Amino acid sequence: MNLIVALHALLAERNVTRAGQRIGLSQPATSAALARLRRHFGDELLVRKGASYELTALGSVLLGRTEVACDMLERVFGSQPHFDLEREEREFVILASDYAVTVFGAELARAISEQAPQVTISFRQPSAAYIDDPVGRLSTVDGLLMPHGIVAGLPAVELFKDRWVCVVAEDNHEVGTSITLSQLATLPWAAYQSAHAASVTQQLSMLGVEPHIQVLADSFQLLPPLVAGTRRVAMIHELLAARLGLGPGSGVRVLECPFGAVPVQEALWWHPVHTHDAGHAWLREMARAVGTRIGVLQEGEYRSSVPG
Repeated sequence: MNLIVALHALLAERNVTRAGQRIGLSQPATSAALARLRRHFGDELLVRKGASYELTALGSVLLGRTEVACDMLERVFGSQPHFDLEREEREFVILASDYAVTVFGAELARAISEQAPQVTISFRQPSAAYIDDPVGRLSTVDGLLMPHGIVAGLPAVELFKDRWVCVVAEDNHEVGTSITLSQLATLPWAAYQSAHAASVTQQLSMLGVEPHIQVLADSFQLLPPLVAGTRRVAMIHELLAARLGLGPGSGVRVLECPFGAVPVQEALWWHPVHTHDAGHAWLREMARAVGTRIGVLQEGEYRSSVPG
């Protein structure tokens, strides 16, 4: 356990001198740590190739694992029994798509700044690694904003529901005041591309509709511009359409889906290691309150503005 920090530094730097400088150890002490690690694992970990070192196969595996372990240790020893809203200088890291940040994250950041002005919130795009191994990866961040159906087996705070709507160009004369399933099957699409997306195309496939995807984007906010002035159609979230001000004069029209698209139930997922942390408990309560407020606003404001 005492060698984890040294192991991570050695694998990351691939150089004994630089690794020692990184963690405040002399070169002899770092070399001794490397020797102990090699004996423990029964592997060289670092092998010389020319004037530099390369990781062995086991070293490559351990690099990612030690990064997670070091992040976890830092969080463990940074835990406190109380959370001082006025003086706390903690950073919360939340993984979220551009949709989640626009609809929910911006509101959460404002609410946090009002109550705890010294606290920083950092939003990052989730990689496939966090979705494939949430139990192993989420211990290093404070949460993951993701709808149900993608992550399972972890605690979550329910936030809000959102509906899917269709978006077409304002000057698309092929589509009238409503859009049909047959038009969804024949018109070209602009679609969201992500390995962990809650895909509406799967729902359409169950209805026998296979969308012809013409353009892919890794941002939901890019879909309306990719639809404007074209024959394309896209499906985005109702709340996002409202935040972006889509409607007359925006270049696109927002229409009801011609089928019962399953709504998105957004949630904040976290690793159980954070459950009893005072600061994290406060973050979850803030998220719950903001999610409730967003749900109320959705019901009262935007629902009536989408043509039925």
